[in-house]
Amino acid sequence: MQNEILEHYLTFNRRRFLSKLSLGIGSAALGSLLIPDLFSKDTAGAGADFPPGIPHFAPKAKRVIYLFQNGAPSQLESFDYKPKLREMNGQDLPESVRGGQRLTGFTATQASLPMVGSFVDFKQYGQSRAWISDLFPHTAKVVDDICIIRSMHTEAINHDPAITFFQTGAQQGNRPSMGAWLSYGLGSENKNLPAFTVLISRGKGNSQGVYSKLWSNGFLDSIHQGVQFSKGENPVLYLNDPEGMDKADRRRMLDKLSSLNEMAHEELGDPEITSKIRQYEMAYRMQTAVPETLDLSKESDDIIKLYGPECMIPGTFAANCLLARKLSENGVRFVQLYHQGWDQHADLPRDISWQAKDVDQASAALVTDLKQRGMLDETLVIWGGEFGRTNFSQGALTKDNYGRDHHPRCFSIWMAGGGVKPGIVYGETDEFGYNVIKDPVHVHDFQATVMNQLGLDHEKLVYKHLGRRFRLTDVSGKVIRDILS
Repeated sequence: MQNEILEHYLTFNRRRFLSKLSLGIGSAALGSLLIPDLFSKDTAGAGADFPPGIPHFAPKAKRVIYLFQNGAPSQLESFDYKPKLREMNGQDLPESVRGGQRLTGFTATQASLPMVGSFVDFKQYGQSRAWISDLFPHTAKVVDDICIIRSMHTEAINHDPAITFFQTGAQQGNRPSMGAWLSYGLGSENKNLPAFTVLISRGKGNSQGVYSKLWSNGFLDSIHQGVQFSKGENPVLYLNDPEGMDKADRRRMLDKLSSLNEMAHEELGDPEITSKIRQYEMAYRMQTAVPETLDLSKESDDIIKLYGPECMIPGTFAANCLLARKLSENGVRFVQLYHQGWDQHADLPRDISWQAKDVDQASAALVTDLKQRGMLDETLVIWGGEFGRTNFSQGALTKDNYGRDHHPRCFSIWMAGGGVKPGIVYGETDEFGYNVIKDPVHVHDFQATVMNQLGLDHEKLVYKHLGRRFRLTDVSGKVIRDILS
């Protein structure tokens, strides 16, 4: 009997062989159509657990535009209305509310912590009847298109670790940023543009630094690093050919350089060599793609009016929002904007008014623009900073002036498009605006949710480095299902 079974499995005639082979060839062909680089020798880095470019499940969003408000805008003057603070203006923060929570060095030695109500009024808007301050009238008009999360919280209490935590999932440096992870996990939609780009603008207020570690590739291949676009005549540094070199010369130079790098790679086996080859080729293709993509001259008068006149001034937040739409429209996977100037330890009424005016119209315009182009459903837009501000005044509280210190315990962000439920408010803080009392959202929960909308399981998108499997959300994070459609 055993001999008969063995003979059966060893019998493999020509017809059976070709039948099995055809299935394999068909599967390979389908895979190459769905993922053009599937069989490329440099598709995945040495630490890849699966071939990048393959979502774990059907995505709701194809791309992300992240409007990061660097310096931490006050939730109490924007999206979290607290009339109780006005009633108790000037009274000391009850110890029962603070609960012994730590303070920064700015206010740790203050003799008192006088609570301060917002100088600006709030009104309810949209079907959700969400409270939004008068500083954000344009955002109020799109309230039915956004999801406001009022229950964000973080572990970091100072800017550098807090910003780094949001962008990389860790408070220390040398970790891949969110954009780098998405580039690694999904690749680019346009081979002539990078998958991950960075735009920076600056307001009038106190500006916290923005630094390249926030868009670093960390231990991933360098092809996944964010490419910063500047407001100057050359938006990407060192992209143009040197004087005296034409495009044909450049092509010949790259071909020779590629041959030398291929020889070095065969000898050394360093995957970073192939990454450099790909970067040189990307730069060559970007020479044509970048000027065309960043050209605003063909934008209609209606679009310019929508974003505001500042959208035609390079380097402004409005201009960067418009560029973000154009980059997304042309296949850039992750567009990261940083707008500096939100660190209002003093003179908050004046400074936050400046900042809100800088960003309100353009942020709302971006949502409207994407929606009318049919892109919002597949584009996840995010607005928010690294933590919140205290419900008490830093320093002297006067009738017309006050400041607010850092507050990691609760703050607000908003999200729009990309499969997020529109027109809802999620989470709740106490009547003093000091602690989350309903539906808390940690930074890792936020990151897990963003990745989920792009078809990625945050627990499966990992990279082996130094003997450990790393991921954006470290060892925690859960998807916030209640805000997803």
